[in-house]
Amino acid sequence: MKRVFLVVLDSFGIGQMPDAEEYGDIGVNTLRAVSSSPFFHVPNLEKLGLFQIEGVSGGEKDHAPLASVARMTERSKGKDTTIGHWEIAGIYSSAPLPTYPNGFPEELLEEFAERCGRGILCNKPYSGTAVIADYGREHMETGKLIVYTSADSVFQIAAHEEIVPVEELYRYCRIARELLVGEHGVGRVIARPFVGPVDGKFVRTGRRHDFSIEPPSVTMLDQLKNAGMDVIAVGKIRDIFAGRGITESVYTAGNEEGIEQLLCCQKKDFHGLCFVNLVDYDMLYGHRRDVDGYAKALSCFDQRLPEILDGLGEEDVLMITADHGCDPSYLATTDHTREYTPFLMYGKKIKPINHKTRKTFADIGATVLEYLGVCPEFEGSSMLSPQDEGNERKGK
Repeated sequence: MKRVFLVVLDSFGIGQMPDAEEYGDIGVNTLRAVSSSPFFHVPNLEKLGLFQIEGVSGGEKDHAPLASVARMTERSKGKDTTIGHWEIAGIYSSAPLPTYPNGFPEELLEEFAERCGRGILCNKPYSGTAVIADYGREHMETGKLIVYTSADSVFQIAAHEEIVPVEELYRYCRIARELLVGEHGVGRVIARPFVGPVDGKFVRTGRRHDFSIEPPSVTMLDQLKNAGMDVIAVGKIRDIFAGRGITESVYTAGNEEGIEQLLCCQKKDFHGLCFVNLVDYDMLYGHRRDVDGYAKALSCFDQRLPEILDGLGEEDVLMITADHGCDPSYLATTDHTREYTPFLMYGKKIKPINHKTRKTFADIGATVLEYLGVCPEFEGSSMLSPQDEGNERKGK
């Protein structure tokens, strides 16, 4: 049975795209930033060929890389998690998902508050840790929900678990998801439960849950499931695709648990795709502009790579990529950054080829499908052979 393990290192960009300035990003490069840290040590990614990717500088350029490599270009308009993952799976977004730098419209919040039976606090772009520090006590005194956003297309609801039980918070998120459609169709509604004070501070818990907008067209996940194959989602993959095209899923609290679940999946008998998102790079280090923390997290993944490679069978393929950038050294904003992403593909039967710069993330989805014997129903070129990128395979 053939198996593909597709791992997204969330936000691991490798240099600004030509249109980055249109997104407010100048000179951004997540890999360059983290490689400057004394805690950056990724010898196994180097052996696979990370520094052989077109446009990537620094590091040790192994003369005999073990993996096929490519620099991936995001064709869609946007630089967020949802659009990045959707394009990997074959969906092109012609416009960014809506964002709310001045907060959500009052009429929208009024309807949301009425349906929830609770008042609203904040309604501004805010850091997730700062918003509960600033509004946590008022929330506990009044029972009002803390609603906030960020530079991403998100509607976030924070509530103390003793004031609003988690299942009730999830119900409020479902109400918001029903309201946030059409012109207000944000990528994700996110439940942000917290507890405390602990040592004088409110603390977010691990019971975050994302309620995503449904993909607007067919994805590689849909195609695999329809073909009778397994699609195992690890981390927030299920949320990103609103559960569609997935046969099995497991949520994770962070990178370490995500890697452990990946290793567990390697021990399973399945035929199809194991799709993994490792979120800490983005959530804990990129947005918080923590260069050393980001470097440490990448180094930890690199340390686990030999174990992951050893768990691959004769017919297995490991793919490593990212969904956007989030340069932790870029101080103009705390937003994602518009960057190329890496692609590394390793398998015992995969010939190492440098595929240069690709035109779209969707080439990854096309490669997954071709390897598993399914013809893609979206535009994308497989990277299984040294064919020209123009030789696209698209279903009828």
